[in-house]
Amino acid sequence: MRRISLLGSTGSIGVQTIDVVESLPDDLMIVGLANRGNPGIIDQALRCGATYVGIVDPDVAAQARSVLEPEGITVIDGPDAATAIASIASDVVVNGMDGLQGIGPSIAALQSGAALALANKESMVAGAALLHTAAGGDHDRIIPVDSEHSALAQCLRSGEHHEVGRLVLTASGGPFRGRTRDELANVTINEVLAHPTWDMGALVTVNSASLANKGLEVIEAHALFGVDYDAIDVVVHPQSIVHSMVEFVDGSTIAQLAPPDMRSAIQLALTWPERKPVAPVAMDWSSPQTLTFEAPDRLTFPLLDIFIQAGRTGGSAPIVATAANEIAVEALLANRISFLQIPTIVTETLDWQPHEQIRDVADVYAIDSAARAYARTKVEQLV
Repeated sequence: MRRISLLGSTGSIGVQTIDVVESLPDDLMIVGLANRGNPGIIDQALRCGATYVGIVDPDVAAQARSVLEPEGITVIDGPDAATAIASIASDVVVNGMDGLQGIGPSIAALQSGAALALANKESMVAGAALLHTAAGGDHDRIIPVDSEHSALAQCLRSGEHHEVGRLVLTASGGPFRGRTRDELANVTINEVLAHPTWDMGALVTVNSASLANKGLEVIEAHALFGVDYDAIDVVVHPQSIVHSMVEFVDGSTIAQLAPPDMRSAIQLALTWPERKPVAPVAMDWSSPQTLTFEAPDRLTFPLLDIFIQAGRTGGSAPIVATAANEIAVEALLANRISFLQIPTIVTETLDWQPHEQIRDVADVYAIDSAARAYARTKVEQLV
């Protein structure tokens, strides 16, 4: 029986993780839950039989305490609640949090000796070296949950590292595939959030529309698998059936295919490297399938290359780019800037911030804070 702690329990990844755990009651159990302050965590804790609950918001924590502690469930509150839950005795910590706030809990999970099922890509983007150090050099304890990186991990089992020619990350293309830059000048928030194949949180959905998400995923793939940036490609695959591919040096390509449903990747991360004879969703190969691939439009969606260049620069650059993008997305969702102004804010913040080396988590948070403050000034200039 694997004990699971789940961070970001009321988000998309969290809700689907609970579905997966409930489908494998003889193999998995949830011992800890954490979120910022969605009161839905109270019902989740009662439903899952969790032992510990972490909530950042003090008012929601007080509400949870009154309901859960009589049931023998310990409630932890405060800004470090997720880190506390990540540190409790569990076998796998699922980090489904949004943004750079997830890096501290990721490190805490690895330091506790647990495996880290990582859906919070910003942890790896901002502090890959810190996570690898926390894992004690045991890279196998960092298990990707993102469908693309889960696919790569599966495909890479087909050969040795020196046999890898290149990694190919697939992208759906988001809601604006095929549109020109001029056609994106006045898109609405509802249009930005109308992803054609995936149901995700607002930040990830906007990042998918702008291809920022795919730039982050290239950085993460480099950090997870030790493959040079020159050997990582991105192709647009609108059907979202091929989740990623590995081309080997002899020209053979291994691809992982599944319907666009995160539960498959989540289940494998929870039971890795074993596969369970329970399919959250499966392909219907009796129906006709059409799979198409095309190059991304890098001029219309410049954030793809902006993030990749930040990854190549290294040091604090990925943190700065991520922080500035999150501030820009917040401004977009608040109707303060347009979709096409996001790359401007990210680029100008990158140009402002010196690219320092990262020594510890305190460096990450300090750089993140400074970059966010500067990005906010750029937002104000555009409003």
